[in-house]
Formats: sequence, structure tokens, C-alpha cells
Amino acid sequence: MKDFDVSALVTGGASGLGEATTRALAARGAAVTILDVQAGRGVALADELGGHTTFVPTDVTDEASVQAAIEDATGKDRPLRIAVNCAGIGWAGRTLGRDGTPHELAPFTRTVMVNLVGTFNVLRLAAAAMARTEPGEDGERGVIVNTASIAAYDGQIGQIAYAASKGGIVGMTLPAARDLAAVGVRVCTIAPGLVDTPLLAGLPEEARTSLAAGIPFPRRLGRPDDYAQLALAIIEQGYLNGEVVRMDAALRMAPR
Repeated sequence: MKDFDVSALVTGGASGLGEATTRALAARGAAVTILDVQAGRGVALADELGGHTTFVPTDVTDEASVQAAIEDATGKDRPLRIAVNCAGIGWAGRTLGRDGTPHELAPFTRTVMVNLVGTFNVLRLAAAAMARTEPGEDGERGVIVNTASIAAYDGQIGQIAYAASKGGIVGMTLPAARDLAAVGVRVCTIAPGLVDTPLLAGLPEEARTSLAAGIPFPRRLGRPDDYAQLALAIIEQGYLNGEVVRMDAALRMAPR
């Protein structure tokens, strides 16, 4: 897809990877709908960017909430062609704690619900909206970019909930692309490594420096703009479909 004069939606679009993607899409001329639970940040970002950028408070695990946001995106003066799923949460906990206590079920379920089920919820509803549009070049109606993590492959001690949720996103990329081929919607996934997002911002500087030192090259934490740049490249590269792209500077995480 070369033309960004379209409608786009970004989940988790008010901060971190999502905010960078929102800004990048708006800069290219897209009419962006920001989906997020952070109302203050979402409203402020939409006001800052102005134009056709809007914010809709959205719980990605709730069908009605997502549908309302999609109606905002499809109600603009251009077709919905782009959906980028950045909404997600983290959780740390071992399968068995050091004292033998089993992992709590509720946080595991919540992590999978937000990260995996939330991504699927947006994917299916956005695809349905895209399928109703007129096809463009090569019969393409849209592209959906999901966000996994290298934890899907290199899950560390204490990452079982997070790794399972992100592994599910990796696993559904190809079947989703195959399912949606009939309506001309591409599906790809980005699996970031260590990116300097709000999830890492709370760490002490010493810990952040230590994390960066283990990255082969470039020896730095990833930046949200790195993600946004890759997301836009996937959107533009019309022959890329059903693929998961690691964005990790050749990092392979150790067990801990």
C-alpha cells in the first residue's frame, strides 16, 4: 500500500509503540483513530496532532468497545485500510514460586486476554470493516500489523504469561493471513526486542544500561520510532504477508 490517504486505527495508540505509530501515520496523511484506555493521554495526543486524528476510549477485550472505535475509523471521509495492534500489558511470575506457590491464574488469564484475545478481537472486526471497502492496487483492501515480542521465542524465567500471550500472536499470523487472503487483507506481526517504552522506563538507569549492553548491534535499547518505521514499511511493502519480523538487533535472550 503506497497511499496513506486512508483511515487507520492504532490500539494502545496513546503511548509507547502505539504513540510512535500514531504520529508516523498522521505525518504521512492518514486519518488515525487512537484506541486506548488512557483517556488523558489519548485526548491530548489527538488534540496535538489535530486534523483527522481522533481518540476513542477502548477496551480491546470488549467487542462493543472495539466496534465503536471501528465505527469512528470507518466514519471518516476515507476507507479504513490500516490497523496496527500495539495494546498490551506485561506480567512477571514463575510457574512455581521459590516457595512452591503456583502461578496465580487471574494474572495469567488477564495477560492472555489483553495481549492475545484483544489482538484477535481487533483483527477480526477491523478485517470485517476492510472487507466492505473497494479493493485497491493488486486487489488489496487493507493491512493489519500485530505486535508480538521476542519473548514468544526466547521467553525468560518469570515470563510464562507474557510469552504465552505473545506466542499466540505469532501463531495466528499465518492462518489469519490465509483466512483474509480471500478479501485482500494482509496480516503481519512485529516481534520487538528490548524497546524503550513505558514498560522499561521504570527501571533504574543501571538496569537499563545492563540490558542494552547485552544487545549485539546496535548496542542500545530499541526506540518506539524504530517500531513505527518498520510498521510503515510493512504497510508499504504489498508483497509482505503472513510473516513475523523480529526487530531485536540480533538479541537472543538468556533464561534470566
